[in-house]
Amino acid sequence: MTTLILVRHAKSDWGSPALDDHDRPLNERGMRDAPAMAERLAATGVTVERILASTALRARTTAAAFGTALGLEPDLRDELYGASARALLDAASGSGARSVLVVAHDPGMTVLAERLSNGGIGGMPTCAVATFMWRTDDWDVATATDPDEWSFDSPKG
Repeated sequence: MTTLILVRHAKSDWGSPALDDHDRPLNERGMRDAPAMAERLAATGVTVERILASTALRARTTAAAFGTALGLEPDLRDELYGASARALLDAASGSGARSVLVVAHDPGMTVLAERLSNGGIGGMPTCAVATFMWRTDDWDVATATDPDEWSFDSPKG
């Protein structure tokens, strides 16, 4: 089984206009949603071998919440900041793990989730979790075919 879990970072604080985008923290809602969504994912019993995350503060903080719930240390990667859908998929498939959770940003997250769900996921709101599973242990097969199953969860409902 190959599993890809996409998590868009939790809601961030726009704060001061002088603050660099990379350094934006989570706002109060984001600080509440990230651990709650992480616990909801952990309660499904899904196995995650690796967490990959953008180095942006809002993504790192979100990934830390998922890491706590899943008992894993996130692997921070510069190339996931502003990454395209293809780059997100390539990072997961090249991770060396069969079950990977990726925490990153839009528009890449929404584009990839829409593509893998054949339009079933209309968008990835902040802290949304999209899980895709293939009945193969080969990422090359997984990335070339539609997932056998997928699910979507969001703090908004």
